[in-house]
Amino acid sequence: MRPALRHLPRRAVRPTPPAPRPTLTAPLPSKSRPFTSTPPHNHNHTPSSASVNETEISHFSALASSWWDPHGPSRPLHLMNPLRHDFIQRCLSTSPESTPSSFKLRYLDVGCGGGIFAESAARLPSTQSVTAIDPSPTILAVAREHARRDPALVGSKGRLTYVNTTIEELPLPEERSDRYDVVTLFEVLEHVDYPAAFLDRVGEFVRPGGWLVLSTIARTWMSWFTTKLVAEDVLGMVPRGTHDWEKYVNEDELRGYFAKKGGQWGAPRVMGVVYVPGVGWREVTGSERIGNYFFGVQRLS
Repeated sequence: MRPALRHLPRRAVRPTPPAPRPTLTAPLPSKSRPFTSTPPHNHNHTPSSASVNETEISHFSALASSWWDPHGPSRPLHLMNPLRHDFIQRCLSTSPESTPSSFKLRYLDVGCGGGIFAESAARLPSTQSVTAIDPSPTILAVAREHARRDPALVGSKGRLTYVNTTIEELPLPEERSDRYDVVTLFEVLEHVDYPAAFLDRVGEFVRPGGWLVLSTIARTWMSWFTTKLVAEDVLGMVPRGTHDWEKYVNEDELRGYFAKKGGQWGAPRVMGVVYVPGVGWREVTGSERIGNYFFGVQRLS
């Protein structure tokens, strides 16, 4: 005979609230990226090359031979180049008093790679000169060879000068008025280990009234999906290892950085862009919070 089961009183069970669903603008679970002007004491870079990561340099040097192939790994850069010029003109148009129509612009292109932007900027009638720097001698050899095809770019009267150096080693003009009208950082910041220290140095080269213009990628779920999973792993648009998601920089981080500079910089201008396969890059309002974006800021003092 089986013993009778004892009926115990039921315990009240509280329903567990569902976990909040991640949004496209929420960052992936990850250690936060330090955004300070002082690299950690245990960093292994010398003071003259704090912005240079040898792994990054080796990766892009391996792509040097295909840099000017419009259908190769650098195709997204070729397609983005017109938007770079459009954004720079928007920035300059907000301060016409500092850039009159007769004014010839001096550019400093930091991390110029194979020279896609540098060459196009040097050809503009509004350009006085373009100084383009990169730490990779392999990539600069490709840039110089390509520029030689246009005699107007190089030589004694040429507007374009390539320099194999880092921003830390580039001599700073003593007179502030001799510094650059436009300093560009296109697809560079997301490859730098210590972005704030890097920006500290880059900002010194912008003359009062000049502009620092950059493009980079926000650190979000969507950017991981599009740049890492889709672009690198699924479609193979760019080689694997091109991007390190943890190095991406959010727009609010950049705004915070410049806001702490004590009135040295003006209000930023921002333009979000989205890559549409088969079409190219398109401006999309608000997309700076989830992926690629341009960021421009004018030096006031």
